[in-house]
Amino acid sequence: MLKATHASVLALSVVAILSGCSKKDAGAPGTAAIPAEPAAAAAAPAEAHPMPSTAPSDVKLTGIAKADGGKTVEEIFNEKDALANQRVTLRGKVVKVNPNIMGTHWLHVRDGSGAEGSNDLTVTTNSALPDVGETVLVVGTVTLDKDFGMGYQYPVMIDGAEVTVE
Repeated sequence: MLKATHASVLALSVVAILSGCSKKDAGAPGTAAIPAEPAAAAAAPAEAHPMPSTAPSDVKLTGIAKADGGKTVEEIFNEKDALANQRVTLRGKVVKVNPNIMGTHWLHVRDGSGAEGSNDLTVTTNSALPDVGETVLVVGTVTLDKDFGMGYQYPVMIDGAEVTVE
């Protein structure tokens, strides 16, 4: 039986291949030619997972109190090695939501702490899906260096979290 990580990479590969199948062959009768990509663009290396499209200014990150006995986003990034495979509690605001990807909901949570690169924490959950801008209490396991392929790499994330809208 395949491990979950291998199955995820395989599923993402199939999606990538199938999405490329919708292009029409330029040589087939009755089809329009598809412009070729410039050589430089085609040879560019894959980029890491983009940061949320919702800018911090779009979701106000003021008035977020640190959870009792919990950590801030910045503390989780700074203490990630010591927190690996440990359950943590975090309070923050949801800045991006991606529902039902690989059987789980994906959230980006910020609390106003941290600098660029350590101010946004990815959270996976099967809890009820919160809306962007809602304050949530997150309790889950810190996972390090998750690589799902296709540029989706996370140096630190909270996996399998219980998420409660406050």
